[in-house]
Amino acid sequence: MKYDLVCGLETHVELSSKSKIFCGCTTEFGGEPNTHCCPVCLGHPGTLPVLNREVVNLAVMAGLALNCKIQNFSKMDRKNYSYPDLPKAYQISQFDMPLCKDGFLTLSSGKRIRIERIHIEEDAGKLVHTEKGILIDCNRAGVPLIEIVTKPDISSIDEAKEYVTKLQQIMRYIGVSDCKMQEGSMRCDVNISVKPHGESVPGIRTEIKNMNSVSNMAKAMEYEYKRQCALIEKGEKVTQETLRFNDAEGTTSSMRSKEDADDYRFFPEPDLVNIVLTDAEINGIRANLPELPQSRVKRYTEELGLSTEEALHLTKYRNISDYFERALKGTQSAKLLANFIIGQIFATFKTEGEKEAFSPLTTPSQLCDLVKLLEDKKINKNLAKITLDKMLKSGNPCTEYLSDEDMSVVEESTLRAFCREAAEENTKAAQDYRNGKEKALMAILGTVMKKSKGKADGEKALEIIKEILG
Repeated sequence: MKYDLVCGLETHVELSSKSKIFCGCTTEFGGEPNTHCCPVCLGHPGTLPVLNREVVNLAVMAGLALNCKIQNFSKMDRKNYSYPDLPKAYQISQFDMPLCKDGFLTLSSGKRIRIERIHIEEDAGKLVHTEKGILIDCNRAGVPLIEIVTKPDISSIDEAKEYVTKLQQIMRYIGVSDCKMQEGSMRCDVNISVKPHGESVPGIRTEIKNMNSVSNMAKAMEYEYKRQCALIEKGEKVTQETLRFNDAEGTTSSMRSKEDADDYRFFPEPDLVNIVLTDAEINGIRANLPELPQSRVKRYTEELGLSTEEALHLTKYRNISDYFERALKGTQSAKLLANFIIGQIFATFKTEGEKEAFSPLTTPSQLCDLVKLLEDKKINKNLAKITLDKMLKSGNPCTEYLSDEDMSVVEESTLRAFCREAAEENTKAAQDYRNGKEKALMAILGTVMKKSKGKADGEKALEIIKEILG
């Protein structure tokens, strides 16, 4: 029998505020264990939390970017559970009245993954396993989170991967989080079940906790899907439970039975006032949102004439797209700019981290100046590439490397003379072209470039050569 996969994701995203959600401690990653904490985030008796307003603003930004309805009234709740890395033995979160509800994220197929809710909460600490025992580091305790909860709309591993990748991109674009999964600032809990193909009611679900990479999430989903299918085929039942993923073995294993909301004994947080947002405040945050990547892809392809592949390269990271936008202000040659960025400039970066930071020595205005020389046909593409290589190594403008002679235009009459001479000097190549060998033109073009000292417009020269050779 064929079984359908049914999946929903709960994604925890650490927010980019400088201080924690209920105190003034730093949210900076790393540091000596237990040095980024205070009596408030450790839950000492007599301390009181104070909600960080920046956390609310960042959560609203995330909700707006994901098409959510922002609630004018929401509240904080206590979620009671006792783990060693939770100093207070409860977590301040949101239960029945979250900040954001009923949003969606659109996949490339056009399918919408519905977002049930986004709520704010505090992170727990971290358990450090050593040979001598388990140590507790509370630096992360109290770091602000949003939890983004989808409906069970994901029906394949590829959809799950695309959802997480796009969610990560959007959160980075709007500055809500760096979403570094390797540092734990973005983590996914995967709720997964299977059902016979065509049926509408999903089966018993399991939850795979704390997936910290897209590749591991995909491996865990594949294993768990096959495991549940095998159980059903044998006539056994899937148990509702929380699982961990062993990436070395590629298997899931039980951590504990799956909790329901009743197990947490939620009740309103007595030490915090309710959160009240006016429509004016929400609209003010909306007005400051940057253009989102999917919107930029659409504009780049429909208005600037770029290919979808080029647009996706340019919008993968906001710093790249912003650089392109600034360079474009002085020129209309979007295609040329895109080619230089995706080709030569990308080649100078060795890692994805360097691409994300995107800080070439050549400024957007310097690249724009170089492209304008190409637009005005004062230099050709070959000379532009050579010049850009020098610019990228030094940070100097193109004028440092181009003389007046370099920027002198080869008149069309002169270019025609060069082309005619080159065709006469390359009789074999000329005959090969007439016999159908298109590549033979390159030999003739090479002679033209030599005669013009590299200043000829290659595309124009090819047109003239073809005209001469009939």
